[in-house]
Amino acid sequence: MSVDLRILRDFRFWAGLALVGFQYWILVHPQPPLVARPVHLVLALLLVFLWNPLTDERMALWLRRGIDALIFAGTIGFSIYYWLSLTRIQDRIENVDPVFTQDVIFAVIFVLLLMEGVRRTTGWILVWVLVAFLAYGGLAFVLPFGGFRGFNLSELTEILMLTTSGIFGVTTETSVTFVFYFIAFGVVYAAIGGGRLFIDLAIRLVGRATGGSQKVAVVGSSLMGMITGSAVANVAAVGVFTIPLMVKSGVPKDRAAATEAIASTGGQLMPPVMGVAAFVMAELLGVPYSQIALAGVIPAVAYYVALYILVDLSARKTGTGTLPTQAINEVEPLLPRLHLLLPPLVLIVCMIYDYSAQTAAMYATLSCFPVAFLRRANWFGPAKFLEMISDTGRQAAEIAVPIGAIGIVIAVAIQSNLALKFSAGLISAGGETLAGSLLLIIAGCIIMGMGLPTVAAYIIGAVLYAPALQKLGVPQLTAHFFVMYYCVLSMVTPPVALASYAAAGLARSSPWTTGWIAFQMSFVAFLIPFAFVADPALLFQGPVINIVIASLGLFIPTGLWAIGVIGFFRRNLTWPDRILLMICGVIAIIAPTGATLWWLGNGLGVVFLALNWQFPAFSFGSLMPGGAPRPREPATPTSIEG
Repeated sequence: MSVDLRILRDFRFWAGLALVGFQYWILVHPQPPLVARPVHLVLALLLVFLWNPLTDERMALWLRRGIDALIFAGTIGFSIYYWLSLTRIQDRIENVDPVFTQDVIFAVIFVLLLMEGVRRTTGWILVWVLVAFLAYGGLAFVLPFGGFRGFNLSELTEILMLTTSGIFGVTTETSVTFVFYFIAFGVVYAAIGGGRLFIDLAIRLVGRATGGSQKVAVVGSSLMGMITGSAVANVAAVGVFTIPLMVKSGVPKDRAAATEAIASTGGQLMPPVMGVAAFVMAELLGVPYSQIALAGVIPAVAYYVALYILVDLSARKTGTGTLPTQAINEVEPLLPRLHLLLPPLVLIVCMIYDYSAQTAAMYATLSCFPVAFLRRANWFGPAKFLEMISDTGRQAAEIAVPIGAIGIVIAVAIQSNLALKFSAGLISAGGETLAGSLLLIIAGCIIMGMGLPTVAAYIIGAVLYAPALQKLGVPQLTAHFFVMYYCVLSMVTPPVALASYAAAGLARSSPWTTGWIAFQMSFVAFLIPFAFVADPALLFQGPVINIVIASLGLFIPTGLWAIGVIGFFRRNLTWPDRILLMICGVIAIIAPTGATLWWLGNGLGVVFLALNWQFPAFSFGSLMPGGAPRPREPATPTSIEG
């Protein structure tokens, strides 16, 4: 039988193979930072330009191709310059040895190439953020505030390109050390059928329940999120199956897309493979990634518990979303495919035994190949293997370029002392109180995330916001998790909600409506970060008994808050009932574990639900003068309000 190997004629495959080969070579033969990081980023740039050529129809084809060729030549030219200058760059003493004219010229070229790569992968908004920070770095002396003389071109070149403090700093190191290997694992695991297994497993687990189609989206996305760590990738992998299921079961298209968007967004919080921001956090804090993954377990579970409660109550309230028996019976048997769970188990076990993150991901990836051949249906040939290499190179490149470029933000903010000044200003604006500062930071994270990828928003927030929280007594790990959590939620915050847009494209629904419904659904998980600010035990800090008690004390008020937001518990709740439950949830979440308010919020909420369960007509409003208002009719399926 002939094998289709036409992919070998595609130069993009060979560029991807170069990146993949280089990454696995440096695992065996580690290279100095100023070798590994530039090679990684240059190969990523080449792949980005190859996979994303200019397509603006307003320009003639010959002009587009000419510009692409010029950009490609510029990238190769920078590679030659850097290779010829490598010994000098590695041996030079920072801020002592001179910066040559050719260094400045190629630094300018490289920054422009990097920003064009960012534009082609994430759009204009991040480009303008980079331009703003560069402008501040060079022209701050003309501003009426800032107190900074500004950098000249030589100083900017030194910071951004000739040291490990700028473009070749912590963000590119994250891509080299962590992100690539987990992307490779995700690509290979999905290719052998692991992604489909998670979806079918979710159908078998919760498909028969009330609102089963929406619960499949929540459970399937949480399982897939353990492997992808990307909201958009999660939507693409899971939504193609779950969105049609939801629509067929009576869920409106907008709400089906929104449910998948918010469920997939949580994948960036779900260990063991969290989003790129979590890898960056490990580098910024200088701690093992396994510690970050462990800290993320309880907040991620609480996120999905709140979302599961929301879709369950919504289904009971609207009478939509239940799967027909036929759809469940059509699922391929799980037992013959359970061997596909071995690669994720390899990953988790390796991390438990304290292997480095990249080594754990490599072993998990390698385990996919023998596992695939344990069953005839999962076998693949040379063409599929080559396609895995090509996909790995493309996906890794499209993440490496933006996060490498964000090194500009970190370098300028730290070297100019902007981070410390901003931190002091934020504390002052928040009335020098923790509550005021937290609210300002939430607004800042959500606004930034409206137009930036999660990792970009997190890095800026980590540099500008996290120090303010630390000054107010919040532990470093907690401060960074707080910032990251709200940057993750920005993936479903209009006007630029990338996860919502991807889901709306699959559902053929309105991106705007989908984004707003997903944003409303995110309210059920909105308070969780306040809980781990109040009690760091929720990030696995401290004795096990404290962690267990704090976890139970988080899940209960999260449920109370979710019931209050949706406005349904066996019946439509009156507004006094909803307000009572939401107040109980807020009090129990923000109060330290074991405090009087913690007991009051949890206890009062649980008692109310118990009375409501035993006496369906019971209402808090009935205890008020004038009695309770008549409960409203069920809301339309596209709204989460009661």
